[in-house]
Amino acid sequence: MTRKVADCRKHPSVSHCSLTIAGEEEEVVRAAAEHAVSVHEHTDGPELREQIRASLEDEKANA
Repeated sequence: MTRKVADCRKHPSVSHCSLTIAGEEEEVVRAAAEHAVSVHEHTDGPELREQIRASLEDEKANA
């Protein structure tokens, strides 16, 4: 199974957040949603989680 990555650096924010979260898709969506709520003051819900899911990328293998 390919690990997924959520990278805050790819989304503009006032705090210039540099957090990157990697793992299995559901783990990353859950952790990224919790981070978005606690740090970026977003409201958790299906729309936020779908936005996160749509922005996930496959983790690149180390060469």
